[in-house]
Amino acid sequence: MITVQVGDRLFENITGIIFDKDGTLADSQNYLRELAQKRARLIDAQIPGVGEPLLMAFGMVDGVLDPTGLMAVGSHPENAIAAAAYIAETGRSWFEALDIAKKAFAEAEEILGDRSDTSPLFTGSLEVLKFCHDAGLKLGILSMDSTANVEIFVETYQLQDYIQLKMGAEFGLKPDPALFLQACATLGTEPRQTLMIGDAPGDIQMAKAAGAAGTVGICWGDATQAHLETADVAIANLDDVKILRG
Repeated sequence: MITVQVGDRLFENITGIIFDKDGTLADSQNYLRELAQKRARLIDAQIPGVGEPLLMAFGMVDGVLDPTGLMAVGSHPENAIAAAAYIAETGRSWFEALDIAKKAFAEAEEILGDRSDTSPLFTGSLEVLKFCHDAGLKLGILSMDSTANVEIFVETYQLQDYIQLKMGAEFGLKPDPALFLQACATLGTEPRQTLMIGDAPGDIQMAKAAGAAGTVGICWGDATQAHLETADVAIANLDDVKILRG
């Protein structure tokens, strides 16, 4: 068993840590902002007038991405359904609206291309993953991105030796605690011995409801963000995660 210190909190008898991806390990703010803008423009080109409302629905305010907004924390299907709802308000049938949204989303992703250059691993994260792994902790990623994109992220940044679990939105949606329970079972850890580290309220709510050993909220550069206040501890850098003893 391992004791993990995060900020001023001690978590004892820990066997695993599950990380969110975007905003936690991956600096994806710029990519998600560009993706939201591209999706909205493509849809607005077909249905003039819906672009600005769509950006607000995605969580874009004055060009800034809300860390608790749909684009930042929602899955691809959730974003598509939200976009389709705005399109349907213009008189399109639901199936037509959903088809327009899905095609615009696919085109936007194709235009932006490989996201690895625009969603890099946060500086210092690799070292933290390495020492946690070397201490004997089992590590996993549980994301609302697709499992395929999680796997690409792990491969791109050569995290295969450290990350034993790669799960995306196909397995369920945060904050459903069943998702965390499934992740722990797959990783081979007990929830009560597993920490959750994430940048969104859904990460925290999910893990708490599942009986996690602890919840760590992260907002790189500013741990005082209000949306992290329900976490057991909030940090501004993964360097605040320390292994005390094994």
